[in-house]
Amino acid sequence: MKFSDGNWLTLPGFEIMSPVQAYDPRAKEKEIQVYASPRDLTPRWAMLDVPLLTVRLSSPMEDVIRVSVHHHKGGAPLKPEFRIAEQENTTVTTGLNEDELWIESGQLKASICRGGDWGISFYKGDKRITGSGHRAMGYITRDDGQTFMRDQLDLGVGENIYGLGERFTPFVKNGQSLDIWNRDGGTGTEQAYKNIPFYLSSKGYGVFVNNPGLVSFEVGSEKVSKVQFSVEGEQLEYFIIGGETLRHVLQNYTALTGKPSLPPAWTFGLWLTTSFTTNYDEDTVMSFVDGMKERDLPLHVFHFDCFWMKPLHWTDFEWDEAVFPDPRGMLSRLKEKGLKICIWINPYISEQSRLFDEGEKHGYFLKKQDGGVWQWDRWQPGMAIVDFTNPEACRWYGDYLRELVDMGVDSFKTDFGERIPTDAVYFDGSDPHRMHNYYTQLYNQVVFEVLEEKLGKGEAALFARSATAGGQQFPVHWGGDCTANYDSMAESLRGGLSLGLSGFGFWSHDIGGFESTAPADVYMRWAAFGLLSSHSRLHGNQSYRVPWLFGEEAVDVMRFFTKLKCRLMPYLFGTAVDASVLGLPAMRAMVLEFPEDYGCHTLDRQYMLGDSLLVAPVFSEDGQVDFYLPAGTWTSLLTGETVQGGRWISEQHGFMSLPLYVRSSSIIPMGAVDDKPDYDYADGLELHIFAPVEGKEMRVTVPDMKGNPALTVRALLQEGKLSIQVEGAGSKAWKAVLRGCMESLSVEGGQAEMTDQGLCVTPHAGISELKIRY
Repeated sequence: MKFSDGNWLTLPGFEIMSPVQAYDPRAKEKEIQVYASPRDLTPRWAMLDVPLLTVRLSSPMEDVIRVSVHHHKGGAPLKPEFRIAEQENTTVTTGLNEDELWIESGQLKASICRGGDWGISFYKGDKRITGSGHRAMGYITRDDGQTFMRDQLDLGVGENIYGLGERFTPFVKNGQSLDIWNRDGGTGTEQAYKNIPFYLSSKGYGVFVNNPGLVSFEVGSEKVSKVQFSVEGEQLEYFIIGGETLRHVLQNYTALTGKPSLPPAWTFGLWLTTSFTTNYDEDTVMSFVDGMKERDLPLHVFHFDCFWMKPLHWTDFEWDEAVFPDPRGMLSRLKEKGLKICIWINPYISEQSRLFDEGEKHGYFLKKQDGGVWQWDRWQPGMAIVDFTNPEACRWYGDYLRELVDMGVDSFKTDFGERIPTDAVYFDGSDPHRMHNYYTQLYNQVVFEVLEEKLGKGEAALFARSATAGGQQFPVHWGGDCTANYDSMAESLRGGLSLGLSGFGFWSHDIGGFESTAPADVYMRWAAFGLLSSHSRLHGNQSYRVPWLFGEEAVDVMRFFTKLKCRLMPYLFGTAVDASVLGLPAMRAMVLEFPEDYGCHTLDRQYMLGDSLLVAPVFSEDGQVDFYLPAGTWTSLLTGETVQGGRWISEQHGFMSLPLYVRSSSIIPMGAVDDKPDYDYADGLELHIFAPVEGKEMRVTVPDMKGNPALTVRALLQEGKLSIQVEGAGSKAWKAVLRGCMESLSVEGGQAEMTDQGLCVTPHAGISELKIRY
C-alpha cells in the first residue's frame, strides 16, 4: 500500500506522523524502550498535545531482535496471533550512552540514535545491514478514520529481496508491490495461495512481520531504496533475523515459527490422481493402477479428487454410492496392490451436505453479524465454512476424517482455505481480517493432527494448497492451478523456490500442468522436473494424466525418472531429515547455497536438490537449456561427464535427460531398490563419491525410514588416497566391509584396500566419480 506522492508529498486523504526524536530512552535487563516523538520535546510546551510512538526492542532468541511499536495500546486483544517459539535464557545485552541506546543478541545488534534525526540501525557484527531512518517509521491516518502503522527498512545497492511466500511473479521481489493476502488466483497472476510476511535479503538477514492479517509490502516500489511494510491498526511488530549465512537465517526463522515436520518416506514416491472433472469409477481407477504396473511404472500413492463424493454435496465425507458402491472393499483392493490412499477434502460445507444441518444446529460454522450462518454460492450452493476456532467443531470435523482413516485412507488433500470472508463472526471472537490468512493454519493443523493420532507420529502427511507463516509444520504443499505449458512450468518453479526461501521444506506441483492438456513434449519435460522435486504428483483438470495417453516415449520417460528417484531415496530422505531438523528447503534456490557467487543471486530456472545435486529443468521442446554452474568441478549424475563451473553452460537434452550435476566433494548414496521409495536404504547401498578435493572432508548420513541415522559415511582425500569410514548401525553387509571382507566389495574408479583406519581407495588418474558397493 502506498502513502507517498513522490519524494516530498503525501497522497491525498492520508496524514503521516513520523518520529524525529528518541525521548526518555531506557535500557532494561533484556529490553530497551524509547518514546518516538514527532517533534523536539526539549521545551515544556512541546510536551502538550503530542502523539507518541512507544518503541521496544527485545530478543526472543539468539540472533533475532524484535521491534515492537504502538501508538495506542489500549485496544482489545488481537486474535489470532502467530505462535512464536521464544527461547529461554537467551543471552541479551543492552546499553545506553550519550550517542545511542542499544541491544545485542548473538551477532545481531540494534542501535537507536539519541542525537540528531530519529533512526534505528541494525548490525551483523560490525557491519550495518539495514535500518529505519528519517521519516521511515510512521503512524498514518486516513480520511475515513482508518489507521495504519508502517516502517521502511533500507534497501542497499545491489541488495535483492526474496521470499514472501509462494509467489509466481519475478523471483527477485525488488520493484514489486505485494499484499500478504491469501487468494485463489492460479499460478499465472500476482495473487498467491501461500502468503508469508517474511523476506530474505541477499545481504544475509531476514525480516518477519508478526501480523497474521493483511501486510502490505512495497519492495523498492514506493521508495526505491526502501522495503516498506504496513498494517492496519495501532501496532506493528517485526523481527530482524540474523545468522552467519542465508541458511542460518532460515534456520533461525523456522526455529521462531516452527520446523517442517518430516513426511513419511512413502510420500516421496509417485502420486497419481483421478484428475478433477473427469469421469471415473472403480474400473477406471483400477485400469490406471494396473496400466502402470503392466508398463513397469512404479506407483506409490493413488489420490481421489473431488468427485469421490456426490456432486453438489461437498463436503459430506460420503463416497458417492452410484460411482463407488463398495468403497471399503475398493480401498482394500488398492492396498493389496501396495498403494497408499489420499482423498480430497475442503473446509466448506454445502447446504446439500448431510453435515449442514448438524453443523448449523451446534454452531460449528462461521456466522453472520445477526447470528445466522455465513453462506454464499461460490464453489458449492449455500456453502458454509467450518469454524476451526471452536474446539467442538474441530472434534466434529475430525471425527469424520477418523472414520475415513479407519476405512483405509492414509492422507488428505486439504484444498482451498483461501476465500475466507472478512465480515464473519468467529466462535472465539477472532478478528475476521486477521483470520483471513490464518484460517488455513487451523484447518491444516486439525487434519494433520488427526492423521498423527490415527497413524502415529511421523506418518502424517497432507497435500495442502493454502498456508500462512508456520504452515511449514504441516507438509506437503503443492503449487495450485498451473497451466499445461512451459511458461506455467517456469512460474511454478519460481513459486516453489520463493516458498522454500519462506521457511517451507517440501513442495510439489501438478506434473504436466493442471489446466488444459499438455502436448507430449511439455508432459515429458515436466515429468523430469516433477520427479526431481521434493514430491511428485500427476494431476489435471479435465483430462487424465496417465503417461500412455501422451505416447510410448512418455511412458519410458516416466519410468526412467521414477526409478531414478527411488534409487536416490537414501540421499533425498537424508535431505528431508535436514529440512525437518534445520528448516532448510529440500529444493533450494541457488542463492541459498551459493550466496557468495553473485551469478546465483537471480537464478530461478534451476535449483539445488539438497546440498549436492543441481537440477536445471528443460523449458523447451527442442531440449535447449542454458544454466549456470558455480565455481568448482561438477559431474553429470546421468553421464559421468565432468564440467568446470564458474560459467554459463548451454546443452541440448533429449527427453530422457536434463542437466543433473553433482558438486565436487560430494557423496551421493544410492539405494538398491528402484520401484518404491520406502525401503532399507543401507541394505545394498552404493556410495558415489564425486571429485574429492585434497584435505576436504566429505560426509553424508543415510537415514532409516523413521529419519534416524542408519549410516554415517566420512571420506577424506590425502596424498592421493581416499580414506572412507562408515559408522552406525546400518546393515550387516557394511559392517562386514568394515571388518575387512574385501571379497564382498566392488569399487569402480579406483583400487581399494583395508587399513586400520577403514577403507582406503586410490582413485584412478583423471577419475571424477568413485562407485563403491558391496
